[in-house]
Amino acid sequence: MNFGNVPPASERDQDDPEVRAGQEARLRHVWAEPKGWRYWSAVNNTEVGLWYTATSFAFMLFAGVLGLMMRVQLSAPDNDFLTASFYNQVYTLHGTVMMFLFAVPVFEAVAIILLPQMLGARDLPFPRLSAFGYWCFLIGGIFVCGSIFFGAAPEGGWFMYPPLTTQERFSPGYGADIWLLGLSFIEVASIAAAVELIVGTLKCRPPGMRLNLMPLYAWYVLVVAGMILFAFPPLIAGDILFELERLFNWPFFDPERGGDPMLWQHLFWIFGHPEVYIVFLPAIALLAMIIPTFARRPIVGYSFIVLAAVGTGFLSFGLWVHHMFATGLPAISLGFFSAASEAVAIPTAVQIFVFLATLLAGRVIYSVPMLFVSGALAIFVIGGLTGVMVALAPFDWQAHDTYFVVAHLHYVLLGGMLFPVVAGVYYYWPMMGGRRLSDKLGKIAFWLMFVGFNTAFLPMHWSGLIGMPRRVWTYPADIGLELPNLISSIGAFVFAAGFVTVVWDVLRPRKGEPYAERNTWNAGTLEWLAEVPDEAWGVRSVPIVSSRYPLWQQKNFMADVDMGRYYMPDAEEGMRETMVTSVLDAEPVQCLRVPGPTFMTFWAAIFLGAVFILATFHLWTLTLITAVFAVGAILVWLWRGTAMQPEKAEKDVGLGLKLPLYASGPKSVGWWAMFITMTGDATAFISLIFGYFFYFTVSPVFPPPMMAGEEIGPGVLWPLVALALFAASWLTAILARNTNSKGAVGTARLLMGCGVLLSLAASAAILWGPYVTGLIPTVHVYPATVWVLAIWTACHGAAGALMLAYCLARSLAGRMTPTHDIDIVNVALYWHFMAGTALVTVATIALFPLAV
Repeated sequence: MNFGNVPPASERDQDDPEVRAGQEARLRHVWAEPKGWRYWSAVNNTEVGLWYTATSFAFMLFAGVLGLMMRVQLSAPDNDFLTASFYNQVYTLHGTVMMFLFAVPVFEAVAIILLPQMLGARDLPFPRLSAFGYWCFLIGGIFVCGSIFFGAAPEGGWFMYPPLTTQERFSPGYGADIWLLGLSFIEVASIAAAVELIVGTLKCRPPGMRLNLMPLYAWYVLVVAGMILFAFPPLIAGDILFELERLFNWPFFDPERGGDPMLWQHLFWIFGHPEVYIVFLPAIALLAMIIPTFARRPIVGYSFIVLAAVGTGFLSFGLWVHHMFATGLPAISLGFFSAASEAVAIPTAVQIFVFLATLLAGRVIYSVPMLFVSGALAIFVIGGLTGVMVALAPFDWQAHDTYFVVAHLHYVLLGGMLFPVVAGVYYYWPMMGGRRLSDKLGKIAFWLMFVGFNTAFLPMHWSGLIGMPRRVWTYPADIGLELPNLISSIGAFVFAAGFVTVVWDVLRPRKGEPYAERNTWNAGTLEWLAEVPDEAWGVRSVPIVSSRYPLWQQKNFMADVDMGRYYMPDAEEGMRETMVTSVLDAEPVQCLRVPGPTFMTFWAAIFLGAVFILATFHLWTLTLITAVFAVGAILVWLWRGTAMQPEKAEKDVGLGLKLPLYASGPKSVGWWAMFITMTGDATAFISLIFGYFFYFTVSPVFPPPMMAGEEIGPGVLWPLVALALFAASWLTAILARNTNSKGAVGTARLLMGCGVLLSLAASAAILWGPYVTGLIPTVHVYPATVWVLAIWTACHGAAGALMLAYCLARSLAGRMTPTHDIDIVNVALYWHFMAGTALVTVATIALFPLAV
C-alpha cells in the first residue's frame, strides 16, 4: 500500500479514476476491521455499535423470558409454577434488565452506529472509549443476569427500597450487593457513551452544519446524553450510600441511628423519572427520521420539535416526587409536583402533533416501518393519558402499587419505545445489513406484537383498579382477577411470538437475496450516503452541508461526496482521521487522528469489572490488587493512544483548506470530554451534599447534641488546612499549565511535582479531621455523612495527584511539550472542579455546623 509521496488533497484531480482508486484503496486499508481473533480489538463505531446493539437485544430477550415466566405464574390463582422467592428474583431481574441493560443501552448502541453517519463523520472522537464502555456493559450485564442461575439474584425489586434491602435480616445473601455493584459498573458504560455522544454531536459535525441544521436525531442524542449525564450520578451517589450501609453498617437509611430511607427514594427517582424520558426520547428520535422519509417532505415545525425535546428533558428533572405521592409528603409538594407532571404533557404532545402534521402535509408511502410508527403513536398516546391520570395525587393514592401502574409503565416504556425501535430496525437494516427485511414477515410481526401487546397490558388497568397489587407472586380465586390475568398471559405470549418473528427476520439466511438499492427509501439525511455493501470508512469525503436534508436539497450531493470532491478524500499518511468543527457554526478547526484497534480497552474493563465483582464478595485484598491493574491498564491505554504528537503541524484536507493535526484547550475534543465528565462527577457530588442537607432538614437536631463539644464534627483546623493545601495544588496545576506553554519546561515539571505532594497532603488532611476528632461512622448518620464527603474529596485529590504525576511523566518522556500540551491543559481543567469540590466540602462539614 502506497502511503508515501502522495500530493496534497487540494492538488489532486478528483475526476481522475486512478486518483480516486488510490484514495479508496488507502482509506479501505486504514479503516479495515481486524481479522481473526483480533476482530475483538476493533474500536470503530460500526463494529462497537453492532456489538452493543446485539448484546442489548440479547439481554432484552432474556428479560422477556423472565416476563413470560411471571405471566405463567399469574395466569391462574394459587399457582405454584414459581416459588415466592424465585418469583421475587425473576421480577427484580426482569425490571432491572429491561431498564438498565436494554432500554438505555440500546439507545446508546444505535446512536454509536448512526450518529457518525448522520454527521458525515468518519468516526466518533473517542472510539476506544466506546469500546471500553461496551466491554463494561457486557461484563456487568453477565454478572447481574448470571446471578439468577445460582439462586443469588436480588429480590428487592428494580428500585431496591431500603430498609428491606439494606439490612441483612431482611435481604440475606449477596443479591442486593450484586444489583448495586453490578449496576454501578454498568453505569460507567452509560456515562462513557454519553460523553462520547455529546462530544461527537458538538464537535464532529460536517462543515456548514450549524446547530439549526442538525438532523433531529442528533438533537435528541444531545438532549438524552445530557440527561444521562445529570440523571445517573444521583443514582451512583445513592448506590455509594447504600453499599456502605450493607458492607460497613453506616446508617444512612436506618431511622434508629438518624438515617432516613426516604433519601434513597429521592436519589433513586431523581434518576428514575428522567430515565423514562431517556428511554422515550430516543424512540421519538427514530420517528423523527422515519416519518419525513415516508411523508416525502421535510419535518413540519423543526424548531418546535427541537424546543419540545429540550423542554421535555428539562421538565423531566422536576417530576420525581410523583413517584412518592403515597409517602406522606406535605400538600404543597403534592400540588407542585402534580402540576409539573401535568405540564410535561405539553412538550410531549407538541412532538406528537408535529409528526401528525408532517404526515397530513405529505404524501405518505405505506411500509412496514410506518406500520410500527403508527402502532407506536397509538400505544404511547394511551400510556400518556394514563400518565396524566396517575399524576393527580388523589387518583395516584388509589392506583399506587397496583397493576394499573404496571400497565401504564409498559404502555409508555415497552410500547412507546420498542415499537419505534423495531420500526428503526426495518428502516435502517438495508443500510446496516445490506438487504431489506421481509415485508411479509414484518407485517405478521407487527400485528402479532400490536394485538398481543394490547391484549397483555390493557386488562392490567382493570386488574389494578379492582385491587391487584404489584409484585405479588399469586392471588386467591373468586376475587375477579382470574380472567384479566389469563387474558394478559395469553397476550404476552402472542406479543412474544411477534417479536420472535422480528428476530427470525433479522437472523435468517439471505445468501440468495440481492443487495438493497443504495438509499433504498429515498431519504434526505446524511446516513443514507452509506454504500451497499458498506465501506468501513463511513463517508468517502466529509461534505459541506447547507440544508437539513442535503440528499434532497443539495444538487449532485451524493455524487460529489463519492467523487471525493469535499474534504479529507484520502488517508495519505495511513492514519485514521476525522474532522473536528466548532460547536455553534461547524467551522473546521482540526483534522483529528483517532486511535485504531487495541485490546487495552478490553483489559481495562476486565480489571475494573473484577474490582466491582470481588468487592461484592468482600474479597478486599484481591479487590485492591485488581484496582491497581485497572488503573495501570487505563494509564497504558492513555499513554499509547491519546495526545499523540503528529509528524507535521497541519494537513491539507482538500479544497485549499489546511487544518492543524493537534489542538488543546476548548478547540480540542479532549477538553470537552473532561469538562462534560467532570460536570457529571459534580452532579454526583452535589447529590451527596443534598443528602447532608436532607438529614439537616428532616432531623430535629443536626449535628446531634451528643456530637457537639469543643469541636463540632471534624473541627475546623484540619479541614481548613486541607482546603489551603487543595488551593495550593490547584494553583500549582494552573501555573504548571501556563509556564509549560511559555516554554519554561523545567519550572513546569517542578510545579507538577509539588502539586502531586500538595494534593496527597491535602487528601490526608481532609481525612485526618474526622479521624482525630473521633467521628465513628457506625454510630449515627451525621459522622457517616461527614466521612463520605471527606472520602469523596480525598479520592478526587488522589486522582488529581495521579493526573499531575502522569503529566510529569509525559513531560519527562518528551510526549508533552509547550506546543503539545493537551494533557496538562485538561488536568488543569480537572483541578478547577477539584478546587470547587474541596471548597464546598469544607464549607459543609466544618463551617456550616458552626453557623447553626
